[in-house]
Amino acid sequence: MGYHQKQQNLSKTLQQDLLPLVLVLRSPSVPPFFFFKSQLQAHFNLLDPLDSSEPTHSFLPRHASSVLALLCVGSTTVSSETLSLLPSVKLVVASSAGIDHIDLQECHRRGIAVTSAGQVFSEDVADFAVGLLIDVLRRVSASDGYVRSGFWVAKGPYPLGLKLGGKRVGILGLGRIGSEVAKRLVAFGCNIAYCSRKEKPFVPYPYYSTVVDLATNSDALILCCSLTKETRHIINRSVMEALGKEGVIINIGRGALIDEKELVKFLVQGRIGGAGLDVHENEPHVPQELFAMENVVLTPHAAVYTP
Repeated sequence: MGYHQKQQNLSKTLQQDLLPLVLVLRSPSVPPFFFFKSQLQAHFNLLDPLDSSEPTHSFLPRHASSVLALLCVGSTTVSSETLSLLPSVKLVVASSAGIDHIDLQECHRRGIAVTSAGQVFSEDVADFAVGLLIDVLRRVSASDGYVRSGFWVAKGPYPLGLKLGGKRVGILGLGRIGSEVAKRLVAFGCNIAYCSRKEKPFVPYPYYSTVVDLATNSDALILCCSLTKETRHIINRSVMEALGKEGVIINIGRGALIDEKELVKFLVQGRIGGAGLDVHENEPHVPQELFAMENVVLTPHAAVYTP
């Protein structure tokens, strides 16, 4: 390496050292070059434990005094144990809209500010939710597989799908994403109802105070609420029974909103009509019983991912 090249590399290193230090927390399933890393590197010195051969439990304390901000990529857990290794942290930034994977109680106790992607993803997630509903009802993915497998030639026309227009769609969680979903489905001629923590005074859709009542009066449920202690497994046996054997569940919230074992039972037994699942209770693991079901559409927690 020539003298000038060494000087340029040294200059780059010094410039990088002058940038604010941000600790990156990501699970091993998140690639080291996650999609917005290059933009961040222009403004911050990113410190990534998974880029080091040093174990995380020793890596974090070694940098603890200099780390003021922590970037949580995806749904990587930020636990009280992790925070205890970082006594100087003042800010936790989640790249996701949901923050159920962050120990908010511990952050509050220590005066750590927490922020998320907010409404950045709302329109993209709403588009995806509607896409999943159309896919399940019209069996787009299943009929694609039918053609690719040569069955159109061998077996003839594919069975009929179900019409979207006129469907009663219940939205669980009429926040930013839920409102965008409702707006899109109104344009398709669907009848919207919702269930939220509180009735919203200026919303034109019927309100149900319980999920069971919402399911009883819906042909499809779209889950848009956040995951909390109160909403964990909020879609349980009673809700699925109320939805009925023609009903469809779409989940773009969090996997644990649904009692997944019960959902598998209901689908296997034909006690609900279908499901479109972008999120799963034990990601990236998905119950294998769902793989062969043509009335189930599975995606890899991808609703937010557009450029």
